[in-house]
Amino acid sequence: MAQPTNTARDRAGEALFSRRPRPLTSLPALAERGLVGADNLTELDSVTRQFSVAVTADLAALIDPHDPQDPIALQFIPDPRELEQHALDISDPIGDATHSPVTGIVHRYPDRVLLLPVRVCAVYCRFCFRRETVGPNEAAGLTRAELSAALDYIRRHEEIWEVILSGGDPLLLSPRRLQDIMAALDEIDHVRVVRIHTRLPVADPGRVSQSLINSLASEKTVYLLLHTNHPRELTPEVLASCARLAAAGITLLSQTVLLKGVNDDARTLEVLFRKLVEHQIKPYYLHHCDRAPGTAHFRTTLAEGQAIMRQLRGRLSGLCLPEYVLDIPGGNGKVPVGPEWLDSSGAVLDYLGARHTYPE
Repeated sequence: MAQPTNTARDRAGEALFSRRPRPLTSLPALAERGLVGADNLTELDSVTRQFSVAVTADLAALIDPHDPQDPIALQFIPDPRELEQHALDISDPIGDATHSPVTGIVHRYPDRVLLLPVRVCAVYCRFCFRRETVGPNEAAGLTRAELSAALDYIRRHEEIWEVILSGGDPLLLSPRRLQDIMAALDEIDHVRVVRIHTRLPVADPGRVSQSLINSLASEKTVYLLLHTNHPRELTPEVLASCARLAAAGITLLSQTVLLKGVNDDARTLEVLFRKLVEHQIKPYYLHHCDRAPGTAHFRTTLAEGQAIMRQLRGRLSGLCLPEYVLDIPGGNGKVPVGPEWLDSSGAVLDYLGARHTYPE
């Protein structure tokens, strides 16, 4: 992807971007929209003091305030159950700190690193595994000196083949700052792939302006991983923003978190994954929900997740099937935890569960 020049159209898009509706970030704002009731405001106030809240206008418009089990509301509206403490909850459940040699870098695997330039998001998921380290009360992003040190680390480590921009949501950076980061990575010869993890096209598709897309131009191969959990999130506006990214030569993948009450059934995931593939977005990961504090009500068992994946295997094209993965607590890495198709006797199971011999 060649570096584009800024145009008057880009600047006009940024002016429009600055006029986007502000997200709902307080209990009074949520109550005014009918998204929280008056019966548990005291508990919810305790939740919002501990964990950040932001709900964009686009996502708020998708919520049915009369449905207590609305799958969009469950993901973004604060819930008193977030105050419950469970023995299995872990602060920093995937062990970012264990593998952070310098501020803003997580180097868990030899050939790739996370670069975390920003600690804020357009919307705060109630199940986020970084929920204790993101939000408006955190440092908004890396300082100039911290970013320089993080890039120096990548330059020194020639084994790094892929850089993953995450956060927070890296697409909340200004196009100028994003372009600076992409340009710096362009100059590092051993970095061949840049991957961007984002929720922004779902949370606020109008912010995916042409100047933002232009800022992602790179001589490297660029992938964008879209976080989406329910088919209702894929509105025409969301899909149009993804189409703009794809038209710029960015390969789109998706990641989904398996969430109790939101998408823990084969039919919901089938609709989601089919719709993604129909719009040039390859489902990449289905994450088992991490053990972040206050998220126990979202977690399924591994056996439940495996049963869902077994059902999907027989119903979906392989193009639509993500890998079901678990981040081993404590920073020990991500592993596939999908169903087994070879039993202890050496027989092969088909998607209906029938056993077949396979002599070797």
